Amino acid sequence: MSTHKRLFLFAGFDKDCIIDDALIYYVKSLSKFGDVILCMDSTCPKKEIDKIKKYTIHTINKRHGEYDFGSYKRCFQYAHDKNILKNYDYLYLVNDSVFGPTINIKKTLEDIENIKTDAAGLIISKHKTHEFMESWFVRLNKKIFISKWFYDFINSVKCEENKSVVTIKYEHGLTNLIKSNNCSFGALRTVRGRTTYNKPKYLFEHNIPFIKKMSFTRHNGACGNQIKYVLKHCQPSACKAILKTANRLYGEKYVNWLLKSNSLKTFIRNIKYITNKIWK
Repeated sequence: MSTHKRLFLFAGFDKDCIIDDALIYYVKSLSKFGDVILCMDSTCPKKEIDKIKKYTIHTINKRHGEYDFGSYKRCFQYAHDKNILKNYDYLYLVNDSVFGPTINIKKTLEDIENIKTDAAGLIISKHKTHEFMESWFVRLNKKIFISKWFYDFINSVKCEENKSVVTIKYEHGLTNLIKSNNCSFGALRTVRGRTTYNKPKYLFEHNIPFIKKMSFTRHNGACGNQIKYVLKHCQPSACKAILKTANRLYGEKYVNWLLKSNSLKTFIRNIKYITNKIWK
């Protein structure tokens, strides 16, 4: 295993203020390979926080409404105030918009650290006019995370009117800021459009060990057959945690329907989705 020291700034949220199996599984997986600071944008009862505290070096538990970057900010502020940033070679920004890791995260971390850039994500999303690192899993080198410009950026995060503004200002903004400060960035995979949400099987087969939670509800359940494939081939412990949380979030009846899928049902679900979208 790599001897590099990693600090994971983990942004979590749960509308029911629950620390669920999928979150525990994810944080526990990361804690084997670095230190984790967790910030929940939810005010969870103590009994919930107690489920996960042993896998973190610090846990922040208070509703702030600033989305993931607000949680990254609070985790970073804690690390900065405690003067521990200097102890790490890599700073990671990660959040719970995904289920996973579906396989052992060790190789993924080593692969992303072998990318010879100042910053690297799991995925770069490429659009017609721009590209950016998807901020749910980003690695930053010390050159970036001890810089004044990054300090100023992360501390500038505030409550915005909606998620779209957050995406443009902070997710796209981080990539743009990295470029403007003459730093390099890369990723394990570059995809176009909504691939991250619409093609969980493709990502799994290309060594991206996560499923976007949104994939469970995309396109009238059209991703069901792909999700079923990933769950069949991933680590049993990951599958168990993912299904338990998915049943809570979306309902067991829906999840059973979603996973009772094949190529024909996927086609029909896509057609229904497109038809409904046209006639709305």
